[in-house]
Amino acid sequence: MSVSALRVGILAYPGCFASEVFGVPDLLTMAAHVSGPDGAGYEVSVVSPRRRVTASGGTVLAVAPPREVDVLVVPGFELVPGLDVAAELAALAPEIAVIRAHAATGSAVVSICVGAFLLAEAGLLDRRRVTTAWLFADELARRCPEADVRPEHLVVTDAGVTTTAAFSAMYDFALELIGRHSGARVARATARVALIDDARSSQTPYVDARLLPQPGNDFSRRVMRWLDQNLAARYDLAGLADAFSVSTRTLLRRFADETGRSPLDYLQSSRVRRARHLLETTDRTVAAISAAVGYRDAGTFAALFARHTGRRPRDYRAAFRRDIT
Repeated sequence: MSVSALRVGILAYPGCFASEVFGVPDLLTMAAHVSGPDGAGYEVSVVSPRRRVTASGGTVLAVAPPREVDVLVVPGFELVPGLDVAAELAALAPEIAVIRAHAATGSAVVSICVGAFLLAEAGLLDRRRVTTAWLFADELARRCPEADVRPEHLVVTDAGVTTTAAFSAMYDFALELIGRHSGARVARATARVALIDDARSSQTPYVDARLLPQPGNDFSRRVMRWLDQNLAARYDLAGLADAFSVSTRTLLRRFADETGRSPLDYLQSSRVRRARHLLETTDRTVAAISAAVGYRDAGTFAALFARHTGRRPRDYRAAFRRDIT
């Protein structure tokens, strides 16, 4: 018994990432070859409410008018610091209308990376679990407070709406789609043909806190700097408060008001960040790295590291080790 082809539409719009327009269709093409002439197929079209679309890098896209599809995929765009996101989305009103109309049919909607902002504007993320690129997860949560943003996840599907993490997570989504339509065997084989890691489950190991906007003002920044300079020292809240001539209660309150977290939480994150760097760039043992960032018990350190990154230290080193020349 043959399986009908899955109709997939990629919604192109001005300034969208061209690679995210073509990445999913290309992987689906590979899956069709892997499954063979008798396997499940895919009918993919690039659609737009506009007659002409120029994507990122000045790439001109051939587009067709919106049509009925089983899955509508919305790529991301270049979200740079200082961009007026509200104005950007307002200019995409025709695309927002297409997303809304498609969702109203009950068919699946998927966003890649910050394509989630278009879904939010269409009203599709309220009261749903969602994700996006870790770098912009806080911004999405601010713009869509009714959404349950899960920045640690690569792909989240909730009630017919799928959102993904940044860029390469489009392949994680595509492999899930292939697995559902063509079967697990075809999805695994396609991943191997394309050299894609089909075993990863979190974007947490890729987070670089140095790239995130840093909250707080002068007081909390001075506390952070002090903690960074005393990374390996035992955490002593009373001593920290004394260093800034305030009570422990005042220290905790002011730091939380300015950053939304505790000094200990910041210290643990900073220690993990330093440990990640040492695991990536040195041959030091896990025990030595544990001691260097303030943990005498390597087991305690390993548990903390896994909680923050989703991987044990040795697994993290195996995945991210790089040579420094």
